[in-house]
Amino acid sequence: MLDVRIFHIDINTLRLYYSCDITMEDDTMRATLTRFEPFRGALSLQEQFNRLFNDAFDRSSEESGLTPWAPAVDIYETEHELVVKADLPDIKPEELDIRVENNILTIRGERKFEKKVNEDNYLRLERTYGSFSRSFSLANTVNSEAIKAEYKDGVLTLTVPKREEAKPKQIKVNVATPAAAAAAGR
Repeated sequence: MLDVRIFHIDINTLRLYYSCDITMEDDTMRATLTRFEPFRGALSLQEQFNRLFNDAFDRSSEESGLTPWAPAVDIYETEHELVVKADLPDIKPEELDIRVENNILTIRGERKFEKKVNEDNYLRLERTYGSFSRSFSLANTVNSEAIKAEYKDGVLTLTVPKREEAKPKQIKVNVATPAAAAAAGR
């Protein structure tokens, strides 16, 4: 048995491998290819640091369901508007604060923990409660003065129309016929 380390690079994937444990048996040679990952331990070290800091600054177990949260948001663009949809269950629409300042759209609110049920009776408490704030930069192509807001089934939908100059314009292309092109060329 011969132990030799030879490095190979796969030019298709640009991954580095090394061969080791070259064994000669019955005039045949076998080699073991192992993927070379020099930073494999670095990820676990990073995870350890993250866990250390999360544990150090985490709230007590009593308040674990009361940690800050950020509602999920979808933003998409159509030909004439920008649409922002935010999941805001159990939040009263009148308690939402929606503003545009310096082309920054900000949605603020708070989901309050209702104490209708004694906390000792909870078997599982997974939803998060507390204040939230989400901010998004708006392009100069939108008309922030004409934003419309609708709240239905726990979903806030903001519709931000585009300015007229930002909307796509159809340009008609005139196609010259061969006879007209010949007449224009004379």
